[in-house]
Amino acid sequence: MWQQPTSLFTDHYELTMLQAALHSGAAHRPSVFEAFARRLPEGRRYGVVAGTGRILEGLKDFRFGEEQLAFLSETKVVDEQTIDYLRNFTFTGNIYGYAEGEIYFPNSPVLIVESTFAEACVLETFILSVLNHDSAIASAASRMIASAEDRPCIEMGSRRTHEESAVAAARAAIIAGFDSTSNLEAGHRYGLKTVGTAAHSFTLLHDSEREAFEAQVASMGANTTLLVDTYDVENGVRTAVEVAGPELGAVRLDSGDLVEQARWVRILLDDLGNENTHITVTSDLDEYAIAALQAAPVDAYGVGTSLVTGSGHPTASMVYKLVSRQNDAGEFVSVAKAAKNKASVGGRKFALRRLNERGRATEELIGVGELPVADANDRVLLEHFVINGQLQEGWTGADGVRRATARHKDSIMEMPGSSRRLQRGEPVIPTTYID
Repeated sequence: MWQQPTSLFTDHYELTMLQAALHSGAAHRPSVFEAFARRLPEGRRYGVVAGTGRILEGLKDFRFGEEQLAFLSETKVVDEQTIDYLRNFTFTGNIYGYAEGEIYFPNSPVLIVESTFAEACVLETFILSVLNHDSAIASAASRMIASAEDRPCIEMGSRRTHEESAVAAARAAIIAGFDSTSNLEAGHRYGLKTVGTAAHSFTLLHDSEREAFEAQVASMGANTTLLVDTYDVENGVRTAVEVAGPELGAVRLDSGDLVEQARWVRILLDDLGNENTHITVTSDLDEYAIAALQAAPVDAYGVGTSLVTGSGHPTASMVYKLVSRQNDAGEFVSVAKAAKNKASVGGRKFALRRLNERGRATEELIGVGELPVADANDRVLLEHFVINGQLQEGWTGADGVRRATARHKDSIMEMPGSSRRLQRGEPVIPTTYID
């Protein structure tokens, strides 16, 4: 799925660490790394894991070909011993993690990499860049879906971000429950539903709004969506109905007071005999604007800028830390960073979601060194994505997106009702460590 090798999507110091570890002899020491977030964005009650499938897709292309090796050699990033190691690099370890679409909380072991230090080290930046971006988008999208309730949301933020980020954002939004995307590359790569009709420029191209509508209806059929606010909204709605008739699929509103406007446009459509014509609204929507539109007769929301920027939180702030490694005696020992405000918990983690008799989540249980003792309703959270370097089926491509979408829907249903509130609050369930 990636358009180029992924091996240089990394930071310089990952490879200098590798070089020093090769020099000391510690590079091949078996190690365990963990990706997690120390905290959620302020006021958020949960996060959504996204990007795992893209990481697994990129892992297949995480190779150092002659072009990449020549760059590293010519720029003297690393020495020849390290170049020789990278020439034959392939990941041979194990990767575990929360299923994509799963809910996570502070300190949830979202992704665990078991391998040599060398193999895990060079993957750090790539893993974090994907997880942090995609999880931020999915987390924001999930809140928007909660605000929209049963009304569909359309991802349409491609023009507000980097072209590859746009594809990733569309994918993450679909996982969190969005109905469709405007991005064709995302549709092509991941089998996503794509939608779109026309912008204001199409109307301005023609000598009149009527001519523009007539051209669109002639080309796309009466069930199309007509953008009615290029000039005057009331005249636009009347013209749209005159051109398309009662079969008009929808009108789109992209400016003004959307709540008030949607109300009188609905009345106007009904008066004109178009009771089945839907109203789609766009224009810088976020979860709060969508919530404010709940009382308005809106049928669908198009969301762009706020979605692809994480609605104010463009990163999930995940980190990737060494939590366990073998010592000289061949025993695994827990290691942890102790710096003030950045301390981590050492040891290989295992995770359960504690569920009550009604199937509602009450607690996140994190076992250090072993799986916590499970009650009858508890659900194990860690999946095994890569076994001894071999990617397991079902986690990537279109299949992976469908699986992640279903996982998110089921995970949200497990959460207490307070998880859908937009008011600031603590994580909706606590996280408990069990040593």
